[in-house]
Amino acid sequence: MKYSNLVERLQGRRTTAWEIHHAAVQAAARGEDVIVLSVGDPDFGTPAPIVERAVAALREGDTHYSAIMGREPLREAIAREHAQQSGRAVGAQNVILCAGAQNGLFASSLCLLEAGDEVLVPEPMYLTYEAAIRASGATLVPVPVDPENGFHLDCDGLEAAVTPRTRAIFFATPCNPTGAVMPRAHLERVAQLARRHDLWVLSDEVYADLTFEREHVSIAALDGMAERTVTLGSLSKSHAMPGWRLGWVIAPETMIAHLARLALCMLYGLPGFIQEAAITALDQRAQIVAQMREIYRRRRDIVYERLAGVPGLKCLLPEAGMFMMIDIRGTGLDTQAFTWQLFEAQKVSVLDASAFGETANGYVRLGFVVDEARLVEACERIAAFVRERAAAATR
Repeated sequence: MKYSNLVERLQGRRTTAWEIHHAAVQAAARGEDVIVLSVGDPDFGTPAPIVERAVAALREGDTHYSAIMGREPLREAIAREHAQQSGRAVGAQNVILCAGAQNGLFASSLCLLEAGDEVLVPEPMYLTYEAAIRASGATLVPVPVDPENGFHLDCDGLEAAVTPRTRAIFFATPCNPTGAVMPRAHLERVAQLARRHDLWVLSDEVYADLTFEREHVSIAALDGMAERTVTLGSLSKSHAMPGWRLGWVIAPETMIAHLARLALCMLYGLPGFIQEAAITALDQRAQIVAQMREIYRRRRDIVYERLAGVPGLKCLLPEAGMFMMIDIRGTGLDTQAFTWQLFEAQKVSVLDASAFGETANGYVRLGFVVDEARLVEACERIAAFVRERAAAATR
């Protein structure tokens, strides 16, 4: 039987990067002593007040269809949070819920792009960007960043990549996998390009609440950007709610109307009890986010302290998020060999970061997704693996 060419667009190297993670999960299910650091799924549960609100809503019978765009009180709460963070006044009419930010990315691509368009995306980029853009028929144009400058954007390189076919610029700040946070000066350069060439900007801000030293700035707040910016957000990382699948898109009202038609066909509304829990999550945002940020900061520092001095490894201290990029080229292994040999020898799974883009070739991504004791043990196993490799090479 023949399948649509569309399914071919959804395949690629980036979507197969999870094989080592699946192998690690399967090994753990068999009872093996595996430490899984290959996915952004934290070990701790969703905060109790959020869970209790969902349970109460279920008991109250909140199991029926809900509004396609999302319930207005939740959309209003999201709009208020965004306005406080960005200084940009938006209302519920500028917000639509989606099943996680990835769903928002996919739907936005279908609304913004068409065959023949080009989309500039700084790499490394999150794995699903390529498939989402290709599904629309558009072409993803990767723009390399500078690993020696903390994987920050090369603004001159971005400008040089613009062609008459460029339709949009997509990026994540803070970035997964690098943990880099775009400084205001870089965002101003992106905004200048977008205004000059009449481009859309999609800003993935899922990790915005988990910044450490550098302040997060939303590009939608800059002059002339509100009408051309699509902002993605989520509770998955900031509130330890990845399995709840609740995200949102903030965009101009006409764009939201287009997304609503897609949501009618694809989702037909998110579960009401999850939306009620999300309102509680936003009501308690300040306290919950402060706790999450401190947990990840401590875990980041633990990993850096234990691995930065290991010969053969160079650790990039992330500015945000729950991941660290580690340069493993000093071990003499390529990234695929390193990840699989580490897993086989020490039962620790990390991700080959080259799947996020050639700029990250020679790096692996490690997640701060286990408790501190387990994270220390994982670092000890990684260090032992690297030292054993170095010793074997000198024999």
